[in-house]
Amino acid sequence: MAADKSTSKGQAWFCTTGLPSDVVVEVDDMTFHLHKFPLMSKSKKLHDLITQQEANPSTSTARLQKKSSATAEEQQDDEIEEEEEENEESYCHVSLPVFPGGSDAFEAAAKFCYGVKIDLSSSNVAPIRCAAEVLEMTEDYALDNLVSRTERFISQSVLKNIKDSIRALKSCEKLIPLAETLGIVERCIDSIAVRASSADPTLFGWPVNERVEISGGRRKTTSSWFEELALLSLPLFKRLIFAMKARDLSPEVIENCLIHYAKKYIPGVSRSNRKASSSSSSVPTESEQRELLETIIANLPPQKSSSSSTATRFLFGLLRTAHILNASEGCKAALERKIGSQLEQATLDDLLIPSYSYLNETLYDVQCVERILGYFLDGLEERSAGRIEGEEENSSVRSAALMLVGKLIDGYLSEIASDANLKPEKFLELAVALPEHARLFDDGLYRAVDVYLKAHPWISEADREKICGIMDCQKLTLEACTHAAQNERLPLRAVVQVLFFEQLQLRQAIAGTLIAADMAPEDLPRPSNLQGTEERGDASDTAEGAPAVAAEAPRQQAETSGGGGGATWRAAVRENQVLRLDMDSMRSRVQELERECSTMKKVIEKIDKVGPRTGGGGWRGKFGCKFKTQVCDSHERTVVEAGKGRKPPPSSSVGR
Repeated sequence: MAADKSTSKGQAWFCTTGLPSDVVVEVDDMTFHLHKFPLMSKSKKLHDLITQQEANPSTSTARLQKKSSATAEEQQDDEIEEEEEENEESYCHVSLPVFPGGSDAFEAAAKFCYGVKIDLSSSNVAPIRCAAEVLEMTEDYALDNLVSRTERFISQSVLKNIKDSIRALKSCEKLIPLAETLGIVERCIDSIAVRASSADPTLFGWPVNERVEISGGRRKTTSSWFEELALLSLPLFKRLIFAMKARDLSPEVIENCLIHYAKKYIPGVSRSNRKASSSSSSVPTESEQRELLETIIANLPPQKSSSSSTATRFLFGLLRTAHILNASEGCKAALERKIGSQLEQATLDDLLIPSYSYLNETLYDVQCVERILGYFLDGLEERSAGRIEGEEENSSVRSAALMLVGKLIDGYLSEIASDANLKPEKFLELAVALPEHARLFDDGLYRAVDVYLKAHPWISEADREKICGIMDCQKLTLEACTHAAQNERLPLRAVVQVLFFEQLQLRQAIAGTLIAADMAPEDLPRPSNLQGTEERGDASDTAEGAPAVAAEAPRQQAETSGGGGGATWRAAVRENQVLRLDMDSMRSRVQELERECSTMKKVIEKIDKVGPRTGGGGWRGKFGCKFKTQVCDSHERTVVEAGKGRKPPPSSSVGR
């Protein structure tokens, strides 16, 4: 077999068997010069056409006259045309203008007629099967004909593999409706749905478009069947998704199919692939992208996605694209509800959705985030209402998810707080939308409040009071309290509350240290009787009036004997001395705090009577607060020196 190109009739295909051809078949722009006998022995259609032309040769002559008149306009080719007409008078001409699979499929069928082995693959078997159907190359006409050969290949090879089924389905796009009539499309879709449900679950992780294999010490990336699936046209892809849903396929598999398909055809939806395709014809139009986007969102499973944050990040990318393409409100609402069901997997960068509408004055779409948060809280309430006994573990998971969202919203508030167009009402609505137990500490909320007050110095004192009222001063850490006590942007009432609860925290910390100091000697190791006696004498000389537990420890240690505990015991006694000095310092500090606390209470009562402050920064003078926040920081060197001199230990402190 060989192919040649003609200068007068475009492309031509010749059979080089040594015998002159006696039949010409035209398919699309290709002319095949063949022989009658091989074609008529395998194809009933060609047999009928050739027999009909042989019985009525005028048809062939008329066609030749028509062609010669059409080409006679060029005088320079007249002699060539006359020679060809003389040679073709004995030819039979068969024209197949609309042939499934085009000239490639007919070439494969012609080779089969000549007994040449054809290479069937998942990409060409469907066109060849349709060509065999048109040419009527059935088993009834000839044994082991092309129809049965292609059917065996489809059932035994193509439908056994998910990738081959997808490629065969892709090749059917230009063969419809004949491929539908033959059942090729339906069989491929069913095969893909079945194979997807039984495939390896590890293929459904992220990223879904590639797997990394290590071969010979080298990392080699192989594409998964998701990449093949993204090559399908939208109508076939929709039919495949419907078939997957009908078979109750895993929602994760369906979601991954939809996400990968959207990445392929919607530019900019994935931040890792923002460059448009190099071929301008492959980029869908805006209306096609909108239709595709709405199809993707409508078929997303309502269930929560996997624990991977990649799916959540992609959903936010879809939401941004939906705003840009002006998708329907129902489409946006469905996507927001889907994101709300897994909001704990989002990041701060995901929430920063720009305002695409001129109606929004703010830089970011705060209302969209507020709606998503509402869907998240509604989902928690529904799961809590449907909770049954034995779901304590799920309850802890929900609590952890709520705290993650609380931290996320606090970070979002800090980002949008610097927007000069953000109204106090919007800031307050989003801040108080979360329940109280969503925040373990209010440090993130305090940071957002501080940023907002700094970016909006013109707001009224009443708005300042409202904004600061969303904080719970009891849930601020010591570092946040220290910063807030020196923050001149806070209202006077908020500063007083911060100072008050700061002292309460310090007092509780002191009480906890005292309890720990009393309980510590119970866990000390027991040295020998002799060593315990010596150290007990040193301890009695160093600190008188020790707690009963500390005095009893050496007696217990004297009951046991051991040779290696002397050094440990001396270190324990030294630590005990450090704790004693801290206790003495804390006692004096507690008395000072009590005096300051009573002073602060009196000042608060005066503020309630007088009203809000009018001055700028004179509140410390009004309170009479001359102290600084102190943290006990006793050192071993100080204890040893104090023990040598037998002098009262000084209280060590570190100011803010």
